[in-house]
Amino acid sequence: MVARELVDPPFYRPQPLARVEATYRNLASGEDGDPGGAWSSEEVDGLQLWRLQRRQPSPGVVLLLHGFGDDRWGTSPALKWFPRLDAAIFTYRRRDDALRGDRPAPAVTFGVAESKDVVSIVHHLEASGIPRRRILLMGRSLGASVGLMALADLEREGLGPLAGLIWEGAPASSRSFAERLVRGPADRWWHVLAPPIGALASLAAGRMGGYDPADTDLLLRTGNLRYTTPSLCFLATQDRLAPPEIQRAVARRFATIQVMEVPTWHLHCAEVLGPAYAGTIQQAVDTWFPDATRGPEGPPAAR
Repeated sequence: MVARELVDPPFYRPQPLARVEATYRNLASGEDGDPGGAWSSEEVDGLQLWRLQRRQPSPGVVLLLHGFGDDRWGTSPALKWFPRLDAAIFTYRRRDDALRGDRPAPAVTFGVAESKDVVSIVHHLEASGIPRRRILLMGRSLGASVGLMALADLEREGLGPLAGLIWEGAPASSRSFAERLVRGPADRWWHVLAPPIGALASLAAGRMGGYDPADTDLLLRTGNLRYTTPSLCFLATQDRLAPPEIQRAVARRFATIQVMEVPTWHLHCAEVLGPAYAGTIQQAVDTWFPDATRGPEGPPAAR
């Protein structure tokens, strides 16, 4: 049961396209200080990439990475945290389209295939004229792990850093995540069985999804790497699905990073920090894109 949850989240149901389209129209119109913009979509290596172009020239683009059991629709409202940047978003492996079409959905591979999708999209954005120093990644939960893995692969290409990475609540590995699913919100009486169940479940999920569970291990995937891309990490100190000690270990692999520790648990940093969450993100964007704060005449558009 745990293995099946890793490859096919039982709580995930893609939204009807009519609701997705309505959400995108609302985001395009802009509200609450967000200027909105115009959506377009394109095919990229079998993926559907959606891009929001702001009405004023933008210094760069934020690529929003969704988490476990989510898709492009659930993640799209996060673009409001980046009112001066264009945005791009897609669903890994196009699982939402498969499920809407009553077709077998590709398995979740806990970052192995998903991080390759992100690398492909970054390469496509570069080919469209956006330098990688103008591309920002943001991911929460499994999206954070996917972003960290993709960034490791991109930096190993030796073509320079991205503009930045913002991440929150990255699971340590499929094995760690499975073990913590068994443990639950508080250690149940059978928690002593969590480590062997987690190990067996991750192996079974790897067989179902066609991947090596070792390739989901953040510390292994980022080993011997010193990230040159600057980073902002929201670290939930009470997180049971993304161990804080692993977050700190990965954070130490960045040459430049701001870590904001928040006394909460998985995916509640924005809720606890309130306006300070968006404010911290905007400060990072202003640092990484110094021309983002210029007037309407602004710099030449990155696109």
